[in-house]
Amino acid sequence: MRFQWPADTVFSDCVLTVEEETCSHCRRALHICDHRFHRIYTLPGPLQIVCKLARCPDRACPGHHRTLSPLAEAQLTLPWWVIGWDVFCWLGHRRFGRHWSVPQLQAELRDSYRIPLSQDAISGYLRRYQTMVAARQQDAAVLIEAYRGVPSLVLTIDGLQPEKGHETLYVVRELRGKRVWFAEALLSSTTAEIQRLVRKAKQWAEQLALPVALWMSDKQDAFVKAIAAEFSDVPHRYCQNHFLRDVAKEVLEADSHAKVQMRRKVRGLRAIEREVLASPRPPAKRPASPARHPAEAEDGGAGVPAPAAKTPAAKTPAAKTPAVADEVADAGGVVLDYCAAVRGILNDDQGGPLHPPGLRMSEALSEVGASLQRNLQAKKGGAQRTN
Repeated sequence: MRFQWPADTVFSDCVLTVEEETCSHCRRALHICDHRFHRIYTLPGPLQIVCKLARCPDRACPGHHRTLSPLAEAQLTLPWWVIGWDVFCWLGHRRFGRHWSVPQLQAELRDSYRIPLSQDAISGYLRRYQTMVAARQQDAAVLIEAYRGVPSLVLTIDGLQPEKGHETLYVVRELRGKRVWFAEALLSSTTAEIQRLVRKAKQWAEQLALPVALWMSDKQDAFVKAIAAEFSDVPHRYCQNHFLRDVAKEVLEADSHAKVQMRRKVRGLRAIEREVLASPRPPAKRPASPARHPAEAEDGGAGVPAPAAKTPAAKTPAAKTPAVADEVADAGGVVLDYCAAVRGILNDDQGGPLHPPGLRMSEALSEVGASLQRNLQAKKGGAQRTN
């Protein structure tokens, strides 16, 4: 659906003319035959591009039926776009350079630049930005310049499968230049399909005129056979990450079992938090009443007798002093902080083979236990002190 511009939009005009002045066939002067209007959003404000279309006036000339448009229009925007290149680059940089979300981009465009784009439109422009960046990364001249001074290549291939049953995305990377060469989603992981990707990597290496010193992968059968067929004299090394993961498989299984056992012992955090939150809050401090004459205090002031106490002093329950109430409130906050720390420890699954999460969980819980013990000892020591 065509974009509907707000009725109160104020545009700045930019008039463009055809760069050529004469017909390429008969060399007659071109004349303006029509105008094309293209409205776009730019960071400075809305812009209306007025393109003067031209063609040869001679009906007998072969160039009469060809309408020429200004090439300068492509320097401002592309056909059918409602944003300029400046907004397009602004979106791409903040999405992929600063990792902004689409709603965040939409809000910033609306609040700072008054550009009301929908989330679907922003997502579409971001997909075009990714396509352009990928095409730029694969440009031959850019690659040759990027690998100037690199003596040899180290290639790696790996498959990424988002969910079981879905297509697997195979990615070929070069480690010396730290660049992703290309990626392709394959339905089949046969040796023939993988060999086609390896052959494509070989063509890229030949285009750069650089030798391949090493291949790295997780040593799947298809990878081993395909690389051996295309790079028979190049070493094929096992990926360090996959090697450590395979070696530590039994250790990680035992570590996972230990995490389950620790989670079974450390339970009841929510019940403790509810008990603390349900405890009565300390009463607010009332402002002190102004000092009165002792005589007024005896008769209640202004000659009014003071009311007699209905409950004997011996039977009146002792109320908590403000200092005790504040101490109880502080203790409740400390308990909630400990519960939050323990919950974060139990939900931490990071670490990898070299730093198993179960071992890290055990160390963190031991630190929490030691902290609790220190607080208990400090409390006992405070109780023994005398004023």
